[in-house]
Amino acid sequence: MIDGNVIVSFISRAVLQGTPLLLGSTGEIITEKSGNLNLGIPGIMYTGAISGVIGGFFYQNSVSRVNTALAIIIPLLCCLAGSLLVSLIYSFLTVTLRANQNVTGLAITTFGVGIGNFFGGSLIKITGSAVPYLSLSSIAKAFKHTLPFASKLGWFGELFLNYGFMVYLAVIIALVASYILKHTHLGLQLRAVGESPATADAAGINVTAYKYFATCIGGMIAGLGGLYYVIDYSNGIWSNDGFGDRGWLAIALVIFAIWRPDMSILGSYLFGALYILPNYTSVSLQSLPLFEMLPYVVTVVVLITVSLRKKREHLPPASLGLSYFREER
Repeated sequence: MIDGNVIVSFISRAVLQGTPLLLGSTGEIITEKSGNLNLGIPGIMYTGAISGVIGGFFYQNSVSRVNTALAIIIPLLCCLAGSLLVSLIYSFLTVTLRANQNVTGLAITTFGVGIGNFFGGSLIKITGSAVPYLSLSSIAKAFKHTLPFASKLGWFGELFLNYGFMVYLAVIIALVASYILKHTHLGLQLRAVGESPATADAAGINVTAYKYFATCIGGMIAGLGGLYYVIDYSNGIWSNDGFGDRGWLAIALVIFAIWRPDMSILGSYLFGALYILPNYTSVSLQSLPLFEMLPYVVTVVVLITVSLRKKREHLPPASLGLSYFREER
């Protein structure tokens, strides 16, 4: 018989593991709804993480006592600024200069990882640490604050109330994004740009502005996923190349969620559960790669199922990945 405490622990860890995927996928869904396929999301998440780490590092080392509010606000603002900058670069190349979106996205990912490793390695050298990682324990403590009465509510508190604020923020962002895309004039125009930019342009919608707006907002949300992983999930520990394949999983999750932010909530926690499943089962080292493939296998199955059903609302935007040339309208 399975221990109830093990089940609670498994679900809690799945939520923690899935939160950066939720933020990354929500950001990518918003971007793709405008017709931009941003394969640079892994790099943007990495850049957002290191930007927040840089801000937190200099704040933590400049004061004798860390103020909780500032310990949260400074890394958040730095993360958003770094993610926005890289998103603007991607938008300028793909929207203004009409560069190939696939190539640009891959270049942004390589660029973002390189920037993260360069500045991360530099900060580690500044500390003079003998170990290849950087610790922001005071900043992490501020981010990981939970409700004081959560531990007194048993399994309910453990499952629903025992997380840092960014877990709840990720869910709120996904739900708000879903509502805006489905039920507001702004969402309607954004979806119109993604489906047929020529038609949207003819209707008086500023296609360029919407593509910039969606890509930058989506990039900043994805950047928060990188910050969460380092500061909250990893307890403020930065190590170069320690982010794994979570950026690519976030992109895969977009397909699983059929381009719906609300569906990505369920999908991200499922992916998180699949990611940690080997830790709760007796898996040999030879079989471990098979378990690591599960999120991608599930994504392929969903993609095939969606393609066979051919429902328009379950398909990507019609102009996804295509540059818009107004002269060809």
